Amino acid sequence: MAKTSARSLAFDVLLQVALDDAYTNLVLPKALASSGFSERDRALATELVYGTSRRAGELDVVVASASGRSVTSLDTGVLVLLRMAVYQLLFLRIPDHAAVAESVELAKGRGFARASGLVNAVLRNVTRGGVDKWTAVIANSAELVASHPVWIARLIEESLAHTGDHADLLEALEGHNQAPRVTLAHLPGLSSPEKGHTLYSPLGEVLSSGNPADVPGVSSGDIRVQDEGSQLAALLLAHVDPLTEDDVVLDLCAGPGGKTAVLAAEALRVSARVVAWERAPHRARLVEDSVRAITSSTPETVTVVVGDALTLSPPEGPVTRVLVDAPCSGMGALRRRPESRWRKAPEEIPELVSLQQGLLHRALDLVAPGGVVAYVTCSPVLAETHNIVSSVLRSRSAAETINTAEVLNRIVEHPIDRATSGPAVQLWTYRHGCDDMFIQLLRKRRSVV
Repeated sequence: MAKTSARSLAFDVLLQVALDDAYTNLVLPKALASSGFSERDRALATELVYGTSRRAGELDVVVASASGRSVTSLDTGVLVLLRMAVYQLLFLRIPDHAAVAESVELAKGRGFARASGLVNAVLRNVTRGGVDKWTAVIANSAELVASHPVWIARLIEESLAHTGDHADLLEALEGHNQAPRVTLAHLPGLSSPEKGHTLYSPLGEVLSSGNPADVPGVSSGDIRVQDEGSQLAALLLAHVDPLTEDDVVLDLCAGPGGKTAVLAAEALRVSARVVAWERAPHRARLVEDSVRAITSSTPETVTVVVGDALTLSPPEGPVTRVLVDAPCSGMGALRRRPESRWRKAPEEIPELVSLQQGLLHRALDLVAPGGVVAYVTCSPVLAETHNIVSSVLRSRSAAETINTAEVLNRIVEHPIDRATSGPAVQLWTYRHGCDDMFIQLLRKRRSVV
């Protein structure tokens, strides 16, 4: 049996993502784990998968022009193969003969022999046109801005304009086109970064190379793979006031459990309790796995409950803090799930907004007077962030915003530049190196005058 090449593995991953609506960041690591690839081949496969996914819209413009037909008329496998080949030609500058010949052979070897002539003809047209021609074709597309659909670019621009930063649009979009760093979170009290923490999160450590699963502490659960923005969101809720043994922290939408784990580790230090609600059973199991380093010795620290956060009965005892890590569009994590920008549709957002409002209302119902709610979304979109908070507060006289940036600057070693967005914090990939994370702390007043 012929050895699997980096290109063939990348094609198989991209095809699975396209056919199954799977996510690149979940499919690729599994494929690489069993590949036996050298670091060089792993790097090439990773670049082909993420680069092709990220620029799929631009690549489709080139394929349509070079083939003279709509991409929707092409078999999915043939389209995926052409996208990957064009990405090599235009963005990796792979020699023409190598990219064309290997793509034709890959078509034959993957059951698309009848389309191999088409593949060859389209790619020859691309090579004859030259990089400058196709760069201009992409730039002239009215549907794209910096590898983003125009409607997404407009939403990002609107969010930037909220703080007077609309001129940063292209820089913000290009931030989504960069390869994400692998960031580890050392659960407080259980582990700590050995070589200095990340710039902002005291728990964070950037993995420069290698497989995270090979890092000592990951298998035991003391260390987890987690974006720095996600770490900071959990730390903000944990440190807005000192935690005590009387605190009950409720995580309304806990899956997959990264923030739950940080909160649980903080709770363990003072014998506080964490209750994690998760609607989907398989995600609840991920939450249980995320906190196993805590519950293996003190199971009473965390209780995981499967159910709908909008209807579950309140936990026993006064709830003093609530995390609303709300389901959202995920517009802040487009570098991690690059294919999602081409799958999303603008009509999805109003449905999410309704859910987000309901969850924040429920959190304010559940939290005790004097308690704190953290509203968090991995999205900078105003409809999912500031607009949610302001719309809920208009009908909640007992709730008020907390200066979240002020709390954040008590946690981080280095002040976070340009993260303040009104009373909230808005982190940006292009500025801060983490996901575009929105965080607003709110307090329920002890009495209403």
